[in-house]
Amino acid sequence: MSTHYPKRRSLIKRARKFGFRARMRTKNGRKMVNRKRRLGRDVNVRSY
Repeated sequence: MSTHYPKRRSLIKRARKFGFRARMRTKNGRKMVNRKRRLGRDVNVRSY
């Protein structure tokens, strides 16, 4: 039997759900990105 780590998430699924391009797809997501940029947060595309 191979061991399986608890809460082992797929990084691809995570990127598709919460990633930069997922944010830019919706109006509220774009507002959120711009809000964080105004605070000085570096919002960029992460390589998962």
